[in-house]
Amino acid sequence: MNTNILNKEIQYFIISNLNSDITKLIFKGSPFKNATIQEIATQIEAKTRCEKKLPTWYLAKNMYYPDKLNIAQTSSEITALYKSNLVAGNSLIDITGGFGVDSFYFSKKIKTVTYCELNDQLSKIVTHNLAELGINNIKIVSGDGILFLKNTSKNYDWIYLDPSRRNDSKEKVFLLEDCTPNVPENLNLLFEKSNAILLKVSPILDISRALNELKFVKEIHIVAVQNEVKEMLFLLNRNYAQRIDICTVNFNKKGTQHFNFSLDEKVSATFADPKKYLFEPNAAILKSGGFNHVSERFDIAKLHQHTHLYTSDELIEFPGRRFKITHCIPYNKKQLEKSLNTMKANIATRNFPETVSQIRKKTNIKDGGNQYLFFTTKYDNTHIVLICEQVLNSF
Repeated sequence: MNTNILNKEIQYFIISNLNSDITKLIFKGSPFKNATIQEIATQIEAKTRCEKKLPTWYLAKNMYYPDKLNIAQTSSEITALYKSNLVAGNSLIDITGGFGVDSFYFSKKIKTVTYCELNDQLSKIVTHNLAELGINNIKIVSGDGILFLKNTSKNYDWIYLDPSRRNDSKEKVFLLEDCTPNVPENLNLLFEKSNAILLKVSPILDISRALNELKFVKEIHIVAVQNEVKEMLFLLNRNYAQRIDICTVNFNKKGTQHFNFSLDEKVSATFADPKKYLFEPNAAILKSGGFNHVSERFDIAKLHQHTHLYTSDELIEFPGRRFKITHCIPYNKKQLEKSLNTMKANIATRNFPETVSQIRKKTNIKDGGNQYLFFTTKYDNTHIVLICEQVLNSF
């Protein structure tokens, strides 16, 4: 950490060049003796990435940024705020601190937060930034969070961890046993130090596999932003052995979509031919696997057991996208050309043997326009095309 970066002149230069071409800037070299152009470029790139993801940091003065990979890996403010509402009490330890965004938000709900970070430079950066942000109830520990837990005599109301999903070769990994720290291997230690654990895992991790590797799971939270799953959270309580609740949330520009259900709840779906309206669940629900729960909860029919699209004659508020079906035709190139009044459309496939690119190549349909084409399969295993117009939700 080069503290000269915090000099007023360098900070002004960084802010003035947020929209500059980084390559050209590096080619010109540094106008300052006490900071290299590479160091300055790192600050510019990282700060730029924070504009939407971390607006508190972006707007604050004298923030110091790590490299852009650390910014990419950190929680966004919207997801960190969501996590903070899952915890309460006097003490929490974040044993994989990172850029400190989660610890920052936990500190607003918990009396004392302990932040552990293996990367000494990163912990120094976080120490500086938290002081600039006026946070004084976070204790910084530079070192291995697991080792700190082993050596401390303290117990905590909560343990939070977001294991690193990159191996020694910087390649991405997803299984819990391949992450650092190895959660299944250290689970007994974690429960020795706290009754409650909040674990953030890869959004693409299979839920069933994770449940097999963990124990005492009480809740699973799937968090999407703008219909993209960003985080999957497992809340564990020592000796918990009752039903597991799945909570999905999708933050979008109009508001927030929630859909919750119990993993142990036995429900069944109904099936039907396409009706007047089509419903597509948001990404968080699709990740949750609660497909039958959607059918029963909203009283809408599925098109097929493995086609996670729903239909009804009634237009309802729905946590996902809604469409009015204008035509339903068999999958046939001639029939499609006859039914379409444009050669431009948004194409999606659901439980269909061909990809979008294959369909576009075969039909010459360009991307864009106001029409939506769903290439999918009905409950009788016939392939169909639904020609639709989107109907916006009020939330």
